[in-house]
Amino acid sequence: MKITPKNLYQRQTILPEIGELGQQKLREAKIVIVGCGGLGSVAAVYLAASGVGNIHLIDFDVVSVSNLHRQVFYTTKSIGKPKVEVLSKHIKSVAPFVKITHSTTALSKLNTLEAFADFDIILDCTDSLPIKYLINDACVLTDKILVYGSLYKFDGYVASFNVSDTNGEHSCNLRDAFPEMPKEYIPNCAEAGTLNSIVGLIGLMQANEVLKLITQTGKPLINQLLIYNSLENTQFKMKLKSLDFYHSERKRRISNIFKTETYTDTPCDLQDENLLISATDLKEQLLKSRENLCLISVIENQNTLLPFEVDAKIPLSKFNPKNLKIDQSKTYVMVCQIGITSYTATKTLKKEFPDLKVLSLQDGIEKY
Repeated sequence: MKITPKNLYQRQTILPEIGELGQQKLREAKIVIVGCGGLGSVAAVYLAASGVGNIHLIDFDVVSVSNLHRQVFYTTKSIGKPKVEVLSKHIKSVAPFVKITHSTTALSKLNTLEAFADFDIILDCTDSLPIKYLINDACVLTDKILVYGSLYKFDGYVASFNVSDTNGEHSCNLRDAFPEMPKEYIPNCAEAGTLNSIVGLIGLMQANEVLKLITQTGKPLINQLLIYNSLENTQFKMKLKSLDFYHSERKRRISNIFKTETYTDTPCDLQDENLLISATDLKEQLLKSRENLCLISVIENQNTLLPFEVDAKIPLSKFNPKNLKIDQSKTYVMVCQIGITSYTATKTLKKEFPDLKVLSLQDGIEKY
């Protein structure tokens, strides 16, 4: 049977709310999906299968074995390959009429405005808090709709930000909900853990928002943040109010923020190399002798599988150097998922015991 747009999207176009006109709007739409992990891969496949005509994927990461439990469009054969390449190939197999492009260049303050220029809707499917604020601010400055998605353990968050009305005014954005980026480090999925079903649900909700916005059907999550809890199967819509009376005021305010904000994970950028140990060096030391090492995991989720045995598991929230029996003859190595929490613990321990040799596993067990 010959595959055509007409028979491929038949079940969708027979909906009176969609029809041929709605399908045409989908075909002409241009969207960017930033992050091709659990949220982005789900949203991308469903939007492509719905007939969204132009999809650009942005993700610098490769598929790892720890991704597979929640990023179900990748397989064991995908491990080590760029996510955008694997996902693009899959999309073409199920949505042959979609133009799919991709980039492995990480978003930064220098390239984000340009990256969004030719698109209508941006999906934030990332797990980095600074990048979420970067995407939000770039969307405000370029007048792009942002479909926001976020996760924390069993909770998911979805909203449609910066949607313009007939008067040219725009709805609330991320900074109306959370004006400033938290200064303390907030664990992502790699650190805090997550249930795979909530990841899929939120990715689908993001896709659903995009379909409603493009076809102008239903009620998108405008001026509200949906918070969904998978354990209780409950949801709450938090109403949002703009901090600015006019959009011009909003753009001016966020433009000033954009000029000074770096949008980077500060704990990573400022890490002292003298307090770090690479995976290669740690492996060599473990092979030579374990007697002179004391390994401590400071991961909040103590059930996380580790590639080596540790001497203690102490969540960072309960980490107190004064409670440790310190052996000055040993080298203490702090470990976590991605090397941020462990570096915080390293500095804390070093401050209490300045003469003690303390190191943080660089890039964490994710890169071990």
